[in-house]
Amino acid sequence: MQGMGNDFVVIDAISQSIALDAAQLRRIADRHFGVGCDQILLVESPQQPQVDFTYRIFNADGGEVEQCGNGARCFARFVRDRGMTTKSEISVATASGIIHLHLEDDGQVTVNMGAPVFAPARIPFVAEAEAGAYTLAVADETLDISVVSMGNPHAVLRVEDVDAASVVQLGAQIESHPRFPQRVNAGFMQVLDRQHIRLRVFERGSGETLACGSGACAAAVVGRQRGWLDDKVSVMLPGGELQIHWPGGEAPVMMTGPAVSVFEGELNL
Repeated sequence: MQGMGNDFVVIDAISQSIALDAAQLRRIADRHFGVGCDQILLVESPQQPQVDFTYRIFNADGGEVEQCGNGARCFARFVRDRGMTTKSEISVATASGIIHLHLEDDGQVTVNMGAPVFAPARIPFVAEAEAGAYTLAVADETLDISVVSMGNPHAVLRVEDVDAASVVQLGAQIESHPRFPQRVNAGFMQVLDRQHIRLRVFERGSGETLACGSGACAAAVVGRQRGWLDDKVSVMLPGGELQIHWPGGEAPVMMTGPAVSVFEGELNL
C-alpha cells in the first residue's frame, strides 16, 4: 500500500501467526531482494478493551517505532477493504497510545493523531527546559529547530527552499544527534503562506521518504506554535498533499489524506 508514495508492506497478523526478526524485516523492505517498502505494518488483534486492533510499525532497518501517520491511513483502508471491520470509525492501539481513524465517504482517511507533546523528556530530547525553539550544533552549523512528539519524535527546521535544502546530509546528522536518545525524524519546512507549506522529511530508520504523515503534523504544529501558520494547513510533500488541522493547546491534531492499495501477494520466508 502507499500513502502519497510513502509505501508499506501490510501484513494480516490476525488470521496467521507472524514472528519476524530484524533480518527478515530488512529483507522484506529491501527494494532489490525483497518486496521493498519504507515500513512494514502488522495488523494484530486488540490486547486491551475498547480498541478494534493493535497496530505495529517496523522501519526498513528492522527497528520497531511508535507511530506512522501515513501508515495509519493505510491500516484503516486495509482492515475495511479486507472485511476485517465494517466500521467507519476505528480505534487502534499503538506503542504510543490509542489513535482513532475515520474513513471518509470520498475514500480518504482522517486520523486523530492526538495532542502534540512538547516536554523534552517525553519526546525524548536532551534540553534543560521546554522552549519553542532550540539551537542544535550539527557539524559546522548551528541550526534553529523546534522539537515535538506526534507519538514519535520530530525535529522541524524552517528553510527558504526545500528543493535546495541539504535534506539527506543534514537529515542523517540530525536523526542520529546525541541530543535525541531514540533518534529523530527530521523535517525541512518551507512556508509559502499561512495556509500552505512544502515539506521534506528524513525519516528515522528509513531515510528521506516521499511523504511522512506524522512529520506533516509536526510541521503544521510547529508553524502554528511559532506564529507562522493558521490552524488549517495544506502540507505539500514530494508524494502529494495532506490536510492538517490543529486549533492549538491540548486539542488533537487531525490529518486527512489518501491511502491506496497497490498489490496483494504471498511471500515465502
